[in-house]
Amino acid sequence: MQITLATWLTLGRMAAVPVFAALAFSTDDWARWAGLVVFVAAAGSDYFDGMLARVRGEVSDLGRCLDPIADKLLVVGISVTLVAQDHVVGVHVLAVILILCREIAIAGLREFLGGIQVSIPVSRLAKWKTGVQLTALGSLILGPAGPELLYLPVVGVALLWIAAALTVWTGWEYLRSSLHVLLPETRARTEEQRRNVRPPIGGNRPASANS
Repeated sequence: MQITLATWLTLGRMAAVPVFAALAFSTDDWARWAGLVVFVAAAGSDYFDGMLARVRGEVSDLGRCLDPIADKLLVVGISVTLVAQDHVVGVHVLAVILILCREIAIAGLREFLGGIQVSIPVSRLAKWKTGVQLTALGSLILGPAGPELLYLPVVGVALLWIAAALTVWTGWEYLRSSLHVLLPETRARTEEQRRNVRPPIGGNRPASANS
């Protein structure tokens, strides 16, 4: 099996997690800047791997499988590392826990829905959540090594809580939109309605230009 360029980018995103963790053990400012570069490159690859796969016509089952795994590994790995290195401490760890619980729960929900061929579209608010979450992580990675005027440790923690709130809300939206297949009685009613739908008279004949 030939691995496409897009899939290599996805694999690179997964490999970036232990590289970042290794850099986080250093207390030098250069290590924080290097960690930020690794993080930005990994986060940016999430956009480029999908774009390359579509442009080059190389969308593969392997890529579709690895892409969400790489996304979760990046968020989980970096979040855990930030907590372990005391970049996130005290009550603020709760925000990290909320984010990680949601990521795991929604991953399981999508896995189940994929098995019954049901997909949940990504909402605009979920995309904003991802942007705020990545900005928070980037701010916390650089932290005191960044310009003092930016107050990055404070900004990072504030954005982390905003991301946690958006995480809980979008997680509830995903759950609510999938209740029609999660609840047995609702799922049975939906399947019955699908079976009762009859095709229009004339079959699949295309409509005329005057219709």
